[in-house]
Amino acid sequence: MRAAVACCLASLLVVLTACSAYAPPADSMGKSGDQIVSQMGPPETRRTLDGGGTRLEFPRGPAGVHTWFVTLDAAGRVVRSEQVLTERNFLQVNPGMPQDEVRYLLGRPGEVSVLGRSRGVVWSYRYENSSCLWFQVEIAQDRTVRSAGYGEPPECRGPDASAFE
Repeated sequence: MRAAVACCLASLLVVLTACSAYAPPADSMGKSGDQIVSQMGPPETRRTLDGGGTRLEFPRGPAGVHTWFVTLDAAGRVVRSEQVLTERNFLQVNPGMPQDEVRYLLGRPGEVSVLGRSRGVVWSYRYENSSCLWFQVEIAQDRTVRSAGYGEPPECRGPDASAFE
């Protein structure tokens, strides 16, 4: 019985993962937005850009380490696709920056934690790196960045870490 259930679950996983691609295809330039959505699934956010274009945002979290932005021109054709969770983009996040600009730059955070005493929230972004780090942005009550930097996600802490919390 257990083997049958495991087989069914494995088959379901294969079917579900076959429905959408993790990243934009390498040959995506010039494809329609509808083709990208049919391959990647629905975007988490659609943004209208200046000049009549659209940006489709595909975060692959909460445990994923990539967020893909696919930019469409006014005719709805792909002109650019990029993975935005990068050191280059993290360096652009500075105290005083409005949270909407952070969201525009990095997309949806993988995890949001509420700070005590109504001090705001922390947005955490896992990203591809050689160390076990994530990028975190502290958003104050006024919806601006209070601080930003690198931290250690919970899964990277040793088994004895809970004794110190």
